Amino acid sequence: MKRRFLVFLLFLPAFVASAAERLSCPDPAAAVQVGNCPGEAELRYSFNGFCSDNRRIYQDDAALCVDYADYRKAKNVAQWESADGTFTAYLSCDSVAARLSTVRGARMTVSRQGQISRVACDYGEGIVFTHRTRLNCRVEGDGNCPDDQQRCIARCE
Repeated sequence: MKRRFLVFLLFLPAFVASAAERLSCPDPAAAVQVGNCPGEAELRYSFNGFCSDNRRIYQDDAALCVDYADYRKAKNVAQWESADGTFTAYLSCDSVAARLSTVRGARMTVSRQGQISRVACDYGEGIVFTHRTRLNCRVEGDGNCPDDQQRCIARCE
C-alpha cells in the first residue's frame, strides 16, 4: 500500500503540470480541412426536410427557411482544424481555402458555458477557430493581436 502511494506522489507533479495549458491562436494558412463539403443535392434535401417541419414555423425558428440562398450560406460548411488539431472551425465551402492564406488579424476571447471554456480566435470575415476545454481559461493581455498570432495567448488551468 505504501509503495502505491509513493508511486502516486512521484507522478503527481507531472500530472498537475500537464493539467495547465497555454494556447495561442493558430496560423489559419496551415489549417486542414477534415470534413467534407455537402453537395448541392444534399443541401437541397436537408433544406426540404429542415424547412418542412411545421413546428419550426410556429416557434419563430424559420429564419433560414425564408430563402434557399440563406439556408445554403449557413449550411454549406465543412470542419477545419489547426495544424496541431487543437482548434477547430466550421468554415464556408465557398472559397474559404483561398482566404485562409490571406487573413492575418486575430482577436482572442474566452467565454464559459456551464463547465466548458471556449477559447476563440477571430480572424474576421466569419473565420473563427475555437478550442473547448473543461479547464478555466483566461486571455493574457487584452486579446488583440492583429500583427502576431503568437501574442494571442490564453492560459487554462
